[in-house]
Amino acid sequence: MNPEQLKNLMEAALLAYGQPLGMEQIRGLFDESERPEITAVRKALDALSRECAGRPIELVEVASGWRLQVRAEYAPALSRLWQERPGRYSRALLETLALIAYRQPITRGEIENVRGVQVNPNIIRTLTERGWIRVVGHREVPGHPELLGTTREFLDCFGLKNLDELPTLAAQKDMDDVGIKLEFADTVQAMPADLAAANDAEAVV
Repeated sequence: MNPEQLKNLMEAALLAYGQPLGMEQIRGLFDESERPEITAVRKALDALSRECAGRPIELVEVASGWRLQVRAEYAPALSRLWQERPGRYSRALLETLALIAYRQPITRGEIENVRGVQVNPNIIRTLTERGWIRVVGHREVPGHPELLGTTREFLDCFGLKNLDELPTLAAQKDMDDVGIKLEFADTVQAMPADLAAANDAEAVV
């Protein structure tokens, strides 16, 4: 398969799958005897990324691999295509998620010490059910409280390859900004790979 055919096949796979594809998943599209080298796949991905320049879609590398997504500036208009709205996230949920992301691994008690209020169990359950946080261990203190950390899916939602790419706290001026990003990212995952939107709805815990 020549480079142009390889690029076209990867574009088709990314559009059809609707989720990030990792390197081995991409190479797994081929029989073992025809499987392209990693360097060939990366060159094809680079070519596809350049081809997306100036188009409404972009190729983005996230923690789980690569995905095609609509550029954020088209979200307001495209949101009108969907009647069902993704949930808006409460400030308490966003603050809890931010503490886990920036201070992980962290216990529920440590979150409560920083925020000064008890963590609503529904918040932890919501974040866990969405696949954004998980238990990564236990603190070696009496009671052995659970240590919470973020997941690869959390990185994918924010379009990040790793935690080092998180914006600095100083750059994150307001929790409402985080909410907007989360709502948009949540919609990206819920819709086909070539469509995305940001919507308003009732706040969740």
